[in-house]
Amino acid sequence: MSNLKVPDAPVRTLSSLAAHVCLATFLIVYTASSCWSGELRNPFAGDSKAAKAGEYEFRINCALCHGLGARGGGRGPDLTSAKKRHGNSDAEIFQTVSSGVPGTAMPANGTNGQGIGMTDDEIWEIVAYLRSVQVKAPAKPVGNAIHGKELFYADANCSSCHMINGKGGHIGPDLSSIGGSRKMEALIESVRKPSQRLAAGLTESTKEFPQEYETVSVVTAGGQEIKGVTLNEDSFSVQIMDTADQIHVFDKNTLRSFNKTRKSLMPAYNADTLNDRDLRDIIAYFQSIAAR
Repeated sequence: MSNLKVPDAPVRTLSSLAAHVCLATFLIVYTASSCWSGELRNPFAGDSKAAKAGEYEFRINCALCHGLGARGGGRGPDLTSAKKRHGNSDAEIFQTVSSGVPGTAMPANGTNGQGIGMTDDEIWEIVAYLRSVQVKAPAKPVGNAIHGKELFYADANCSSCHMINGKGGHIGPDLSSIGGSRKMEALIESVRKPSQRLAAGLTESTKEFPQEYETVSVVTAGGQEIKGVTLNEDSFSVQIMDTADQIHVFDKNTLRSFNKTRKSLMPAYNADTLNDRDLRDIIAYFQSIAAR
């Protein structure tokens, strides 16, 4: 018995099988990666009829958030710019429309209860439509970004309510990417007429359709008046962030009054308060941040 040898062929067979499995897995992953990085192309690229069909699909499924003409809405960014936040290639745009963007208000295709679920061809038609309305030349800076930054954090006092890259207030929308997702005209309107189109709620970005900003005014049992925005609310209680970034929680039945309005907390900055040149400089600062 001591002279018997255990055959090692099965060991070599298993080792060979594992090597083949690893090689096959590598080839699958490499092929998928290669397709995604360069070979996955829009079959309707440059097709005007497909772009027209894509416009129809866009109106049904996308315009609610991104606006007619893809120029941006209350919830979604402007998609006519050449640089897009979640990828600029046709394949990346297809992926964004198809699978959504986790952690944002952008849902996967057919999951949000709005419009209809689209086929791959219909999504490609939307990509063709977005290419057809894309602004060909990047917008030139409209002002002095360095001076705009100084205004944002100092004289104009924007940072008391708004944040850029983690620095600033919380009560207003985060403006870190606003320069790449809104056109200059829309940014000017949001400063001159802030109640015209209120932004989405600051703590609801992971919901499919974020709540919109509402100004809340309460008077406590002790007579204190507090204004701010609603963070959370149910039938019995409300959580409010005030203009100093302080959070308050109230039982509604203990309040003297509780009122909501669709008027923005942000004051309207007319030309006497913020002249056109300074406003353009602030917008130039937004654009410089988005371009990084």
